[in-house]
Amino acid sequence: MSDRDPDSTLTGSIPTLIGGASHHPAPEAAAFDQPRIRVAILDDHEVLLDSLSSWITANAPDFEVALSAKTWLELVHSANFPTQLVLLDFQLKEHVSIEARVRTCRAAGAKVIVLSGLETNEARDRALAAGAAGFVSKAQPLREVMDLARTVMGLSRETDLQRDWRPLPIGAESPNRPKLSLGEREAFKLYVAGHSTNEVAELMNVRYETAKTYLRRVREKYAKANRPASRKADLIRRAAEDGYLQ
Repeated sequence: MSDRDPDSTLTGSIPTLIGGASHHPAPEAAAFDQPRIRVAILDDHEVLLDSLSSWITANAPDFEVALSAKTWLELVHSANFPTQLVLLDFQLKEHVSIEARVRTCRAAGAKVIVLSGLETNEARDRALAAGAAGFVSKAQPLREVMDLARTVMGLSRETDLQRDWRPLPIGAESPNRPKLSLGEREAFKLYVAGHSTNEVAELMNVRYETAKTYLRRVREKYAKANRPASRKADLIRRAAEDGYLQ
């Protein structure tokens, strides 16, 4: 069997599979000092589910596929749930909203990246507003999906084409790191940790509009520093770069 294309996409050509993910050892795993991130995958297309699980096992040794499920109930009832990260299909045949699914995962302590074949602003906004850390097209190369996963989880895998996204050492300053007020910094850290704007306001004991203003100012300051952060996924990346992501 030929080697899998490391840049294959979810909706592109599906590699030939033999058995489950456990049949594909990850020989590079020892190269990572950090424990592997436990990830769960929910997709009701079995072929895509197996393809994604196998690709991660073969090509992303810093992650461990601890759970793959075809239904929402199968995911949440599994003894392996919650995991540290959940890759969640936006469109399921089950009548459980994306908001309910994302919030349940977040409440259980998992971070969420939503994968979708429905590339609309409405779908993206719904997923991110519910607390998802990222929204990714299924047509996007899997390597890029997992690079986003590393950013979300605060991991780094250095390559010639990829910057080091690890938090800066204590006391280190990026020359383009915006200076945030105490309120802006607190709202920023809560938001990228997975809280909604409403939750940020409650945790900070301020009005919703105040929390919203803090986050708007954070985005504006990053934009002025030529480091755009209009999307939540971009804001999480900025937080990882500047040491705010914990």
